Amino acid sequence: MLNHYEAAFILTPVLSEPQMKEAVDKFENLLKENGATILNREEWGLKKLAYPIQGKTTGFYALLQFDVEPAVIATLETAFRRDEKVLRFLSFRLDKYAFEYAEKRRNVNLKKTQEA
Repeated sequence: MLNHYEAAFILTPVLSEPQMKEAVDKFENLLKENGATILNREEWGLKKLAYPIQGKTTGFYALLQFDVEPAVIATLETAFRRDEKVLRFLSFRLDKYAFEYAEKRRNVNLKKTQEA
């Protein structure tokens, strides 16, 4: 049975924009290789951190929403831990209310990009 998940992660700020996109692509491809369906991908860009992590005060924020078997989450988190570009990550299963909210947010963001 597939569950709905989100994975938010912070990448080190020393990366260039193409390197950041490449790192996000790497995790997205890992999920696809393991049978995930990517529902949404958001790159929030360089943001200030609430507190320093590894001496860094900024980081590239990214979010992936996907449907996948629960066993694949362990593989994804192992990949996050092994990648030195990742400062922090959080992956969690969405319940039906959180999934509905994420769907509404995704539709609002889609409308904004279409209007621009």
